[in-house]
Amino acid sequence: MKKILITRKLIKESEDKAVKTFTPIFNTNDELYSQKKVIEMSNGCDGILSSLTDKMDKQTIDKLPDTIKIISNFAVGFGNIDLEAAKSRGIAVTNTPEVLSDATAEIGILLILGACRRAAEGIQSAQEGGWKWSADYLIGKQLTGTRLGVLGMGRIGQKIAKIARSMIIHYHNRSKLSEEKEQGAVYHKDIKSLFSVSDVLSICCPATKETENMINKETVEYFPKGAVITNVARGDIVDDEALIDALNRRKIYAVGLDVYKNEPNLNPGYSKIKSAFILPHLGSATKDTRIAMANLAIDNIDEFFKTGNCKNKVN
Repeated sequence: MKKILITRKLIKESEDKAVKTFTPIFNTNDELYSQKKVIEMSNGCDGILSSLTDKMDKQTIDKLPDTIKIISNFAVGFGNIDLEAAKSRGIAVTNTPEVLSDATAEIGILLILGACRRAAEGIQSAQEGGWKWSADYLIGKQLTGTRLGVLGMGRIGQKIAKIARSMIIHYHNRSKLSEEKEQGAVYHKDIKSLFSVSDVLSICCPATKETENMINKETVEYFPKGAVITNVARGDIVDDEALIDALNRRKIYAVGLDVYKNEPNLNPGYSKIKSAFILPHLGSATKDTRIAMANLAIDNIDEFFKTGNCKNKVN
C-alpha cells in the first residue's frame, strides 16, 4: 500500500477510510507543521494529503523527496501550493471541488445578513446587557429588493444567488453564464460596472494573480456610498488597509469576512470597527462537508495511483 503523509487531523470517519486505502501517517496532535517538518515527515512517503494551512511553495516542493508523486489538497482552493513547482517535479496536485459548495454558500449568506443587520454589535450589546430599545436602536440595512453583486459566479456564487432571490442579483464572471444558470441575474463585463450597482457584494472568486487585492483603494470608490462587502473566498482578494479606511470614513457601511489575510491573525484595524462581522474561516465547517472533503482528497490519491491520473488534478 502507498504511504501517505496526512498533515492535519481528519474526522474519524475519514481517518478510517484512509487506513483502508493506503498506509497513512497521521498528525495525531493536529499541530501546524512547519515547512521543514513537512519535508522531514514526507521521507519515505508516496504522497501528501495537505491542508490550506500548509505552505507548499517552490522552496518546500523542491526539497520534497523524489518518492512524492501527488499532493492532494484538503480544500477546493490551492493557493497554498506552487502548481508550477509541483509540475516541474512531476508531482500531481488535486483539490476537492463541489463537495463544500452548499456549506460555504450558507456561510456567505450568514456574512451578508450579519454585516447588514449589525449582528456583531447586537451580540456585543446582548452580552454586555443593559441595552435599551428605541426606534433607531441598531438600525441596519434591509436586504429585500436591494442589489447583490456576486464577484465570481461559480458553484458557490450561484448557490448564494439562489438563496438570495429576494435581492436583485448582479454578477461578474470570467465568462457569461447560460440563461439557465443565470436565473435572471444581470451580467457585468467588468468589476467597475458590477461594483457600481452593488449595495452588497459577495466575493466568491478564486484567489489568483488577477484577483489579488481586487478590493483596493481605487476600487472601493466604485461602490455606492454605504455598500456592504462580504468575503467567503480568500483573504488575498482584499487589501485590508484600503477596506478598513473605507469603513472608517463610512464609504463602506459594513464588512462580513470569513476569510482574511494572514489567518488566523486578523488585521487589528477590523477589531476597532463595530460594523465588522468576522468569522474564523467556517465556510466548510459542517461535519458532513469536512468528511466529504477529506474522503474526496483520499479518493483523489487512490485514483491517481490506480490510473496515473485524477479528474480533480489542477496542474
